[in-house]
Amino acid sequence: MSAETPAAVGQFTRRRLQFRAWRGARPFWAGLFVALGGIPIAYFPYANLQIGHLTLAMATTAGSGSLIIGVLLVVLGISLWFQKHVRVFAGVAAILLALVSIPVSNLGGFLIGFLLALVGGAMAVSWVPGEPPQAEPPLEGRGTGDAPEGVVPGTGLPGIPAPGGTASDATVPRPRDGMEGGGPTQAFGTLGAHDLSGTIPANGANGRHSAG
Repeated sequence: MSAETPAAVGQFTRRRLQFRAWRGARPFWAGLFVALGGIPIAYFPYANLQIGHLTLAMATTAGSGSLIIGVLLVVLGISLWFQKHVRVFAGVAAILLALVSIPVSNLGGFLIGFLLALVGGAMAVSWVPGEPPQAEPPLEGRGTGDAPEGVVPGTGLPGIPAPGGTASDATVPRPRDGMEGGGPTQAFGTLGAHDLSGTIPANGANGRHSAG
């Protein structure tokens, strides 16, 4: 396997995607059917069928009319590819030419060209360009962007400052009961009354040594 194989595969994939996008923006299959329908209509009146030593000529008195109908169908099919705004006119014209080819061109190229032109013309008339995809609106209850669900962008969570704000904007936890201003309150002041170490707060001496 050569080193150029991945590059060739990537280029083929890119070309294929470009052709798909080009094909989806116009009535491609309608133009293809109309153009293919004109080939048997124009060909059979000028063709000779060889059966052994017998030559069967399929030419008719309206051979020039068959050629004109076939060429017009091919031109209409190509116009559907490159001039998609004439799709309605081209589709109606293809249907009318297919009907006229029945008595003029060997039953419309033995019904092959007639059916192809008829189907292609109907597809051209019914084709409409697709609308570009629109952005879906945000669902109710869901945050937008990176915001969590139920949070409006620009606001912070409890205890977390909003984007662009300071820590003072957030909710600061308050001290529990018994702590005011960062120091102990009277609730902790009674702790000395239950102290079993024997230390008397009045003189700061140990009770056992003072008793001795």
